[in-house]
Amino acid sequence: MEVNNRYITITKHIQGSAKESDFELKVAPLGLSVEPGSNDIIVKNLCVSIDPYQLNRMKSYSSSQKTVQAADGISPGQPIDALGVAKVLVSDNPEFVKDDLVVGFVHWGEYSVVKGGGMLRKVDPKTELPLSYHAGILGLSGLTAYAGLFEICKPKKGDKVFVSAACGSVGNLVGQYAKLSGCYVVGCAGSRDKVALLKEKLGFDDAFNYKEETDLNSALTRYFPDGIDIYFDNVGADMLEAAVANLNPFGRVAACGTIAEYSETAKRAAPNMIDVIYKRIKIQGFLAMDHKSLHSDFLSTTTEYIQNGKIKVQEDISIGVESIPLAFIGLFRGDNVGKKIVKIADE
Repeated sequence: MEVNNRYITITKHIQGSAKESDFELKVAPLGLSVEPGSNDIIVKNLCVSIDPYQLNRMKSYSSSQKTVQAADGISPGQPIDALGVAKVLVSDNPEFVKDDLVVGFVHWGEYSVVKGGGMLRKVDPKTELPLSYHAGILGLSGLTAYAGLFEICKPKKGDKVFVSAACGSVGNLVGQYAKLSGCYVVGCAGSRDKVALLKEKLGFDDAFNYKEETDLNSALTRYFPDGIDIYFDNVGADMLEAAVANLNPFGRVAACGTIAEYSETAKRAAPNMIDVIYKRIKIQGFLAMDHKSLHSDFLSTTTEYIQNGKIKVQEDISIGVESIPLAFIGLFRGDNVGKKIVKIADE
């Protein structure tokens, strides 16, 4: 038996910003059988995560240069892997059987062959939460927020916390975790509606639209007259410079993302190193995968917060594999509110 598998590829290595013409929807037959002894698994993809970091994987230097990256480069025509939730169709792996629901790295497509079982794990049915949560808040986005705040920044009650891209998949969770830790939290976002969401639904103490500010340094001084203790950076560039200028002595910066710098022509951040040195500021880049040891604590804590209504889950869901390119491009325009996910099929 075989199926026609529809999946997304890039047509060429991307230069600058991603465009719809950079992507192609391909169709190829896929046999629903695996080689005995291979441990391979064939899954039907139910939903997949859409994340900004994938853009760096699609650029030519990802394939041609030896750079330190979170994941390998993507070549034109190659299926694009991403975190997702799927249902097992065929398994040669003794840990998984037909109809198991799993979370792990699958493809931006309708079906995936997971070689050797990959790093799939079963979805715990006892959580009784939407499956999409496992690709977002209970997936890498959630672990990134949790590890960056608690492991890198180590918040204390009363700390003053600033979060950029605060309506994004990571930023909105950082703010909510920080509030639950007794911190004063301000976020920035790119529209008045997002600012209202941060203050009225997600519990941020304050928020502002960065597009309406002509001087970010002055804006942060206005929102943090007593300085910033923790900055969770999702954007880099001018926002990082302004945040460093307003950090208190021994301030901490979790360098999570640089979405404002992903274009080759974008300005790169240049924080004042005198401030960094004399204020003894800690700036640390990190990846969620560096903190696998936190996964169990993160999962149990966050699940409890969700079930008790202490965290409000923000998802932005598109439907169908064909919607993936525009869903991805929209990340860089700020179209999404919360975690961007594409639902591919029903369970």
